[in-house]
Amino acid sequence: MDLKSLVPRGLFARSLLIIVLPVAIMQMVVTYLFFDLHWEQVSRRLSEGAAGDVALITHLYNQNPSPENLTRVTEFARADLRLSVALQSKANLPESERLAVIPAFDRTLRRALSGSLRQRFWFDTTRYPDYVDIRVEVNGGVLRFLAYRDRVFASTGGIFIVWLAGATILLATVSVLFIRNQVRPMERLADAADRFGRGEHVELRPAGSAEVRRATLAFLQMRGRIQRHIEQRTNLLAGVSHDLRTPLTRLKLQLAMMPKTKDIEEARRDVVEMEAMLGEYLAFAEGQWAEEPEPLDLAEIARDIIQDAARIGRLVDGSRLAASLPTTGRPIALKRCLSNLVENALSFGNEVTLASSQSEDAIYLHVDDNGPGIASEDYDEALKPFSRLDPARNQNRKGVGLGLALARDAARSHGGHLTLGRSELGGLRASVRLPI
Repeated sequence: MDLKSLVPRGLFARSLLIIVLPVAIMQMVVTYLFFDLHWEQVSRRLSEGAAGDVALITHLYNQNPSPENLTRVTEFARADLRLSVALQSKANLPESERLAVIPAFDRTLRRALSGSLRQRFWFDTTRYPDYVDIRVEVNGGVLRFLAYRDRVFASTGGIFIVWLAGATILLATVSVLFIRNQVRPMERLADAADRFGRGEHVELRPAGSAEVRRATLAFLQMRGRIQRHIEQRTNLLAGVSHDLRTPLTRLKLQLAMMPKTKDIEEARRDVVEMEAMLGEYLAFAEGQWAEEPEPLDLAEIARDIIQDAARIGRLVDGSRLAASLPTTGRPIALKRCLSNLVENALSFGNEVTLASSQSEDAIYLHVDDNGPGIASEDYDEALKPFSRLDPARNQNRKGVGLGLALARDAARSHGGHLTLGRSELGGLRASVRLPI
């Protein structure tokens, strides 16, 4: 078995293990040394003394097994040896044994009795909390001895175990509370980074240890730089788009006023294509940051896309689409994502399906077509911005190769991803995974 598989994955569990495991090992070593060097030695001497007293009383009774001698021996044991002695006439030793929770108890007493007695014996260290029951076989029955427990075993063993258990519980409680307070700021930082990656607004205050505070401040500074970069990029592309649209509008107006010829029609189509390219550039520059996440139904968005395709005379099969797919996200970005995938499929196939599936933690939307498809080694290249494969499945003949890249960015901004694969229809399958 790989030891790495036994190590907890979470920081809280690992930190707790780092603190508690060495202490637990130390306490086990201390406990072993205590029982081996102190408790067992003291208990062995006490057990040998108690076994010697039992052997003495047994020997005195065997010398004269009369009732009068039994009375004298019993009184002597009670007054001078702190032993309670009783004769069980015509009785036999019990056959069953009751083992102690701590085996050292039985082991020490059995060794002492075996060294002091020649007769068969039996004992029980578990039945009575304050006494040890010892029985010795004699002529005519069994002598039963009840000895105080502190005469047989060292009384510090139980107190030591309770002290160790209490110290362990106290240490574990303090460790859990302390580590929990240290890990919580890191969990908030990880959650904030995840939410920021999905485009959500994040409020985060530095807390915790100095290292975690420094990491939080670094994250906040990084978030500010990213937001400034996005704003600068959007403003730059918006300015370029605005500056270019003005001469393009003049060109369109001039072309509209010129006589209709083949060359004029081709120039007019070029101007329209340039406007479409500018729109794609601007959409890619804006990314997914223009709107706030809100509760939505992905199935409803998908059905709107199917209806949009039907209005231009293109059929998209949505029979395998669930009735409802509730989640949280940005409606415009998600609609753009699915629209790009459907438009890409319609550009290269005459049979397109839009289906859904769902797991415990995610929603999947699949767009399939029967087009030429893409070779598996070109999947990553097809998802890159401005990628134009040749022979081009991803070659957007009406654009600049941003359709799949925009769809992937939209999925990633919602904490999901876009993958490409082979469709059951023979063409390409584009699958979007979005967390619930």
